[in-house]
Amino acid sequence: MDFGTDPELEEIRTGVRELCSNFPGEYWRALEPSTYPSEFVDTLTKDGWLAALIPEEYGGAGLTMTAASVIMEEINATGCNSGACHAQMYTMGTILRHGSDEQKAHYLPKIASGELRLQAFGVTEPTAGSDTTSITTTAERTADGWIVRGQKIWTSRAEHSDLMLLLARTTPADQVAKKSDGISTFLVDMKAALAAGTMTIRPIKTLMNHATTEIFLDGVELPADALVGVEGQGFKAILGGMNAERILIAAECIGDSRWFIEKAAAYSNERVVFGRQIGANQGVQFPIARAYAATEAANLMRYKAAWLYEQNQPHGAEANMAKFLASEASWAAANACLDTHGGFGFAEEYDIERKFRETRLYSVAPVSNNLVLAFLGQNVLGMPRSY
Repeated sequence: MDFGTDPELEEIRTGVRELCSNFPGEYWRALEPSTYPSEFVDTLTKDGWLAALIPEEYGGAGLTMTAASVIMEEINATGCNSGACHAQMYTMGTILRHGSDEQKAHYLPKIASGELRLQAFGVTEPTAGSDTTSITTTAERTADGWIVRGQKIWTSRAEHSDLMLLLARTTPADQVAKKSDGISTFLVDMKAALAAGTMTIRPIKTLMNHATTEIFLDGVELPADALVGVEGQGFKAILGGMNAERILIAAECIGDSRWFIEKAAAYSNERVVFGRQIGANQGVQFPIARAYAATEAANLMRYKAAWLYEQNQPHGAEANMAKFLASEASWAAANACLDTHGGFGFAEEYDIERKFRETRLYSVAPVSNNLVLAFLGQNVLGMPRSY
């Protein structure tokens, strides 16, 4: 196993850091509590970073999952927030792997150029959180295509996206052999649905600036070619995208953790209380060091998960473990950084309280860490289900 420095990845890190240097803390503070960072996202798109995983033949960069994860890591490590655009990285994967030739040729170049934004992922519902197979949103076949009715929640960036990848049930749950059957994936033109009055988007105020919403679908008409992949097999079609999401979220948490650790270590050297640097106190030093060790361990799992993804080998367990370990590490680093700064950690100008709120999300979303543990216990270790 080669642990050497990859020059290409270092170039990516340098390029992303240079871009992010134009969006300092003042920029992000000015967006609070709910303004979308359009300038930041537009710049990332223009420079091609959000098209990292789109093949070159469709106008993308054709980079590896490892490289894509490094982009997300560096964005957060600079103090910026990749949560505003990370879905652009992984939602297109469903089209790439399961879409028709016509869908790929039509949509991927426009997503790569920024002409179209595909950042909305309509999966979660109010009564079917992480239990995806229990969704009740339906897509009914018509002579011309499909009619969609239902509700989605926690659909982030819906107000800033042209397209939405939507999961809907096309066969009633009581008519399928497996709960995961009978669910299909669709590509929804959100602008058309909004103009037709069949879609309503309501913003949800949250702890952090995450541009999340709930969506009401009241007879949304979709053409026949809006179906992505095979009818009834949509759950399988999105699993690969979910694993990619886990890997990228892990990288973001690692970036957050590095930001917190750098801030905390620097301040512990600068701050003098009772005649000595506060970093000399083990109560300050050890939590920072512990968070650093946890971050490095999560980093290794991130790279393993990304490598398995690239080799088309099973990677579900590793992707979930990477997300679990990285989100735990970033939360530990966030607490260590806040404790190190004391009262100053709560002051907006230090950006710690903002990043503290942002990184807390990932212990819960896009999947709860408790569900990750249940997945590992039942599907990897073979322990019994609790239901």
